Amino acid sequence: MSESAGDLSAWEAFYVIVGSSGGALIGLQFVVMTLIAERRSLAAGGAVQAFGTPTVVHLTGALVVSAFMSAPWTSLAALSIVAKAYGLGGLIYALIVGRRARRQTEYQPVWEDWLWYVIMPALAYAALVVAGFLLHVVAQPALFLIGTTSLGLLLIGIHNAWDSVTHVLIQPRDERPKPPVD
Repeated sequence: MSESAGDLSAWEAFYVIVGSSGGALIGLQFVVMTLIAERRSLAAGGAVQAFGTPTVVHLTGALVVSAFMSAPWTSLAALSIVAKAYGLGGLIYALIVGRRARRQTEYQPVWEDWLWYVIMPALAYAALVVAGFLLHVVAQPALFLIGTTSLGLLLIGIHNAWDSVTHVLIQPRDERPKPPVD
């Protein structure tokens, strides 16, 4: 390896910003979903699994990547293993999301949905796997690729959260019966 784990300290402020942003946005996503729950029927579970849950997962991905990049590694070898494993897990999850998006019946995805909910996250997690291998060869470019991945997951989460909220807001309110007033 051409660089040491000590070189990670130069990234500390970056990962504090990305990780704390991801954590804050996860909380905000829960608040927003709670506030708009009255606008949707509870039968939309397939769409939530395909489009809502991945948003939280990718924001969590930005938080988790920031956390493991901020850990006090003594060598880049262990970091490489973690990056590859987390990236592989993310790739598998992207495939699961694609399958859920195809199978759900509440919403017909358009090409932008496939791009933002399946393709871009898959590319981000694949980049993390590649960066894990590159850490053994060219550490500095690999560190930039990991930084780009964590920021990419954050931006994907922001886009998808906005997309979900605007979708819910432009849909007509469900005509559910109101509970009787005493």
